[in-house]
Amino acid sequence: MEILGYIMALIIGVTLGLIGGGGSILAVPVLAYLFLLDEKVATAYSLFIVGVGALVGGIKQHQNKQVDWRTAITFGLPAVIGVWLVRHYVIPELPAVLFDIQDFAFTRRMAMFGLFALLMLWAAYSMLSSKERQGGSGVVKYNYPLILGEGLIVGAITGFVGAGGGFLIIPALVVFANLEIKKAIGTSLIIIAFKSILGFLLGDALTMKVDWLFLSFFTGITVIGIFIGVYTGQFIDGQKLKKGFGYFIIAMAIFIFFMEFNI
Repeated sequence: MEILGYIMALIIGVTLGLIGGGGSILAVPVLAYLFLLDEKVATAYSLFIVGVGALVGGIKQHQNKQVDWRTAITFGLPAVIGVWLVRHYVIPELPAVLFDIQDFAFTRRMAMFGLFALLMLWAAYSMLSSKERQGGSGVVKYNYPLILGEGLIVGAITGFVGAGGGFLIIPALVVFANLEIKKAIGTSLIIIAFKSILGFLLGDALTMKVDWLFLSFFTGITVIGIFIGVYTGQFIDGQKLKKGFGYFIIAMAIFIFFMEFNI
């Protein structure tokens, strides 16, 4: 199972390199079901893996001049605060069983993985949608209250489920900051990187024992996969892969619902 888990770490990276996102959403189920980590540890480690993967992509986008750093900071700061609040204060205080309904116990694990599966379905929909994303005019105009509020909410969701949330951030940057779509994608990678890595370091790393050897090894394999994906992406149609991966994410979301709720 662990060997399969490390193979999946490589696949996560290859997917990120090929289609520019989505692969990191597999980190939580891989950590939970192949390495048998509990919901706190799986979502925590996923944050670090997602963050490092996004940072690699973000650096590349910066070199291509597709990152608006002012927007990244404006949106990213409240997002970091959202992740930190949830990982440092909320998750450690959640009881194992949130509430009971007759003989049914709704657990913390059900809440975290259930919301994660719903977000997987949302991510899959964004991949399968035939509509092309329309970017803004490129003349950056900030709606500060909405940007700050959205950043805080996305950060809190990221902290709770351990996913990067690019499919939430990119539309927000287009609508609330009027960014062009390519620049919104590049900027979102920087936001994901900093909110995920800082959220993990300021939250989980201070409240739980971290197996740094395992986490570094898993993350390193994922980064190698990213470079493989970027190279092979020159010869493969990324759009067709994106749709296929979207269907795979739907299957994984159904699997998580089945495993956690015994459907």
